[in-house]
Amino acid sequence: MRILIVEDEPAAAGRLRSLLQRHVPDADIAATTESVKETAQWLIDRGMPELIFLDIQLADGLSFELFDLLEIKCPVIFTTAYDEYALKAFRVNSVDYLLKPINGPDLERAVKKFRNLYQGHAERGQSLQQLRELIGKFGSAYRNRFVIRVGDHIKSIQVSEVGYFMSREKITFACGRDQRRHILDHSLDQLEKMLDPQQFFRISRQYIVKLDAIADVTVYSSSRLRVILKEGSDMHLLVSREKTGAFKSWLAGE
Repeated sequence: MRILIVEDEPAAAGRLRSLLQRHVPDADIAATTESVKETAQWLIDRGMPELIFLDIQLADGLSFELFDLLEIKCPVIFTTAYDEYALKAFRVNSVDYLLKPINGPDLERAVKKFRNLYQGHAERGQSLQQLRELIGKFGSAYRNRFVIRVGDHIKSIQVSEVGYFMSREKITFACGRDQRRHILDHSLDQLEKMLDPQQFFRISRQYIVKLDAIADVTVYSSSRLRVILKEGSDMHLLVSREKTGAFKSWLAGE
């Protein structure tokens, strides 16, 4: 059973992990995340686990924000030191609501409830093996969105809304078609592996551009090209000398 633990207190996370290993022999703890932002990014990158143990009060807000950011398709067991959120928890796809400190019998009862509801009936969905295959396919796909922080809010930006990615003073920005810049937690080297190479090209150490954001390409010098972007942008990006040949081939679809 592939499980994600979301808990910002290391001691509580360690206790839950130990309880799962002791009372749920088939538990495969995929990861432990500590915040809304980190959890949202993990789910986007890796897909849905079979079960999430979700603390309610996290370092950057209430975990209910995840349900506004993403479609959480897997069951959730909430863990918290407070009972004031119980009603809200059951308005989302919650299996159970465990009060801290969690003990073995309560954990076993919650997991048994999960199994009865989600693993015991074929009509409730695909088999676990089929689910794992779907998760594997999702995890191997190129990224189609990123999580960004806007003030105190966590939001999702679609890759389709990005015209280019830029690195400035060790900070990476996703630059929208409206010329707004959003800070990302990934370097351009990391982004190269996440983005569809048919749609994005690393033209230099500072820029990755999207094919349909390019308005024109002109000769800048005997060995360099200039990329002019669409939609009113005054950005003219230079293709580095060592990338010029590969960039021409990319434009030609080779």
